[in-house]
Amino acid sequence: MRQQLLDLLPIADATEVAGLLRLDTKRPYESLRAANFKRGSKAEKILFTYLGVDTPQPPEETSALPMVESFAAYGLFSHQRDACKQSQNRLRMNPHRVLLHMPTGSGKTRTAMHIIASELRQQEPTLVIWLAYSEELCEQAASEFEKAWHYLGDRELKTYRMWGSRDLDINDVRDGFMVAGLAKTFELMKRDPDFLARMADRVSLVIIDEAHQAIAQTYRLVLEVLCDRNEETKLLGLTATPGRTWNDPDADRELANFFNRQKVTLSVRGYDSPVDYLIDEKYLARPVFQPLFYDSNQRELSASEIQRLANTLDIPDDILERLAVDDQRNLAIISAIEGLVQKHSRVIVFAATVGHARMLAAVLRARGILANSITSGTASAERSRIIAEFRDRSDEPYVLCNYGVLTTGFDAPRTSAAVIARPTKSLVLYSQMVGRATRGTRAGGNEVATIVTVVDQNLPGFGAMEDAFMNWEDVW
Repeated sequence: MRQQLLDLLPIADATEVAGLLRLDTKRPYESLRAANFKRGSKAEKILFTYLGVDTPQPPEETSALPMVESFAAYGLFSHQRDACKQSQNRLRMNPHRVLLHMPTGSGKTRTAMHIIASELRQQEPTLVIWLAYSEELCEQAASEFEKAWHYLGDRELKTYRMWGSRDLDINDVRDGFMVAGLAKTFELMKRDPDFLARMADRVSLVIIDEAHQAIAQTYRLVLEVLCDRNEETKLLGLTATPGRTWNDPDADRELANFFNRQKVTLSVRGYDSPVDYLIDEKYLARPVFQPLFYDSNQRELSASEIQRLANTLDIPDDILERLAVDDQRNLAIISAIEGLVQKHSRVIVFAATVGHARMLAAVLRARGILANSITSGTASAERSRIIAEFRDRSDEPYVLCNYGVLTTGFDAPRTSAAVIARPTKSLVLYSQMVGRATRGTRAGGNEVATIVTVVDQNLPGFGAMEDAFMNWEDVW
């Protein structure tokens, strides 16, 4: 019966349980089947607690042991506990705003769930609102809260979903956890100007995911209405990259000022960068950066195009379109991917355009490699199906090509290689792309991640996660 239950676990849960038991997370089902769950052992207690099953009680005579180790089913690592405590302390003090800065894969969401659960327990009845800009991020937050509250909660509580086509009568919402899409919230606010004001009267904590976008005009308006109506309302921002840009200090300074320059970041004694600590402790995979240099045989950039590149926040669309149809460049990318699938079972590709993602997937399939593409135009049901396939436990190599939709809100721990085939001036975007493949073994991922970055002549680029984590320190 136990083996059947283990085989029925979703791949993400099986991987997490294997990680908690310090087993092989690359083949979680096989390692769980082979594990020895002795009656009364720590391994049995971890498994049963995770499954929400009561652990069989030992015989009466063995219950008086002088020391029994208790397992936290939804616990935090030491660096997460420290970040949680610091964030809560800052939120208690004026101006009740803080940005939590943790690298991708280091447990921002789990850390935030502990802060949320504490708020809900202490402020009953109250409403906590989680804001995110994509459906993937919204569903990820809602599902994670339901899992967390099972272990951290003190009462029955509703999770409210308000994004996409989901509508909600907020007159009945007094106590609970709400996940709201930013676009949906702004749309409802325009339709009913008092909508957010009524919601703000019941809110004690607002969380904004991917908080580096908080000062975008529409998002900022939503946050200000929710947080400024009551001076005690708390605002927690979550991000792996506490700046909006790489080279626009004014925008980054505006973001810092929005959070009153209150930032909690990972700080580990003996390490200049917390990323190095997270890699050494296997929370993050050790990234191996492999540049794929490409010098186009097509025409050089004109003087006006070079000037336009210097004056825009990111690579203009027409230049990306030109790169997407460069046959020699695409052959180099396909060749690199074919090399990766010899060693990696899950590879994610970030294409230059929507058409580029579809074309790369089609060529890979024609060459006998299991591949698919996801773009903003992919139907929700089809997107879910493809992502589920990519997360599947099969060892057959699978390449997922995408444009613009999997930089955030996407969790596939087995992903161990990424191909960044779209140039970008955004250090935020680059770090997000790298982060999709750098989950470490202690978080259900891999020891090493390979990051292939196409380096196009005359176009800007980046090459290390440490750059992404430390770049904005001067504005905070």
